[in-house]
Amino acid sequence: MFKALEACPQAIVIKPDMAKYASVGKEIRERMRALTPLVEPLSIDEAFLDLTGTERLHKKSPAETLAGFIRDLETDIGISASVGLAPNKFLAKLASDLEKPRGFSIIGAAEAEEVLATMPVGRIWGVGKVFQKKLEKDGIRTIGQLQEMDATDLARRYGSIGLRLARLSHGDDSREVTPERGAKSVSAETTFFTDISNVDTLRPILRNLAEKVSARLKKAELSGRGVTLKLKTADFKTITRARHFSDPTQLADKIYAAGESLLQIEADGRRFRLIGIGVSDLENADRADPRDLLDQAAERRKSAELAVDRLRDKFGNSAVELGLTHAARAAKEAKKNGEP
Repeated sequence: MFKALEACPQAIVIKPDMAKYASVGKEIRERMRALTPLVEPLSIDEAFLDLTGTERLHKKSPAETLAGFIRDLETDIGISASVGLAPNKFLAKLASDLEKPRGFSIIGAAEAEEVLATMPVGRIWGVGKVFQKKLEKDGIRTIGQLQEMDATDLARRYGSIGLRLARLSHGDDSREVTPERGAKSVSAETTFFTDISNVDTLRPILRNLAEKVSARLKKAELSGRGVTLKLKTADFKTITRARHFSDPTQLADKIYAAGESLLQIEADGRRFRLIGIGVSDLENADRADPRDLLDQAAERRKSAELAVDRLRDKFGNSAVELGLTHAARAAKEAKKNGEP
């Protein structure tokens, strides 16, 4: 806002009424729960609803139920809404974005592949601008092109996210609607005393943060499919970049590897004053880190990390350190003690 007013001093700024937004959002959420107990909030004004099996309760089809819901919102509260009706979360989100505002779009299972085929790859959930450019550089511009590719080939090119691309390109999304999740993400970040531009200096700091996030996930018995790297430049510009896994993880090794690959792209000589990493799209840990048939060494790395966890639980966090995290801690201690 400061920069906006600097560029346009005569701008009229209307202060948002967050209390009112929250109050209206709560009322809408209560109306959603009257339709189904399976409501998964995404934000203050967006949520997934699972209406499976509600036809007998409401004496209406899901489409009729939702049409009445958005009509009542406009009549009673005075706000409009866009709805996407589909057999899974990925397609429902796409459908809701097709017609805004006041739209109602349906994507059926039988027509999903045809609808998706002409869309750009950037419409796939989790494909950000950076990864979209990589796909386009590789000649993949539309979801239809992904549909024609072999899942094994996509996995070989892009790792676990390649398998996710293969599934979503055909409209296949097995994630369930999860009511009222607790934490939406687990993250850790640190601000530097002096700005840092050297990627070799940033790596051990990022590794240390990844280990903190991993420890918190394990303690809470959680795992996640999304990893987000956060950077703040010397001029206070915040940069976030994300990667997604086909299977949830809670391992520091995987979290760091995803974050480091994103850091490698962004560390182009700019000076950074903050770095952070987080894991999102959380779920229970019971399905975390299954055996990877494409990476034979993954199971050994997993066993080694869990062994290190047990040693740290018994003897303290500094009992076992990787070279990267030891270097980060040593540098921090030296700075604290005033050493050059």
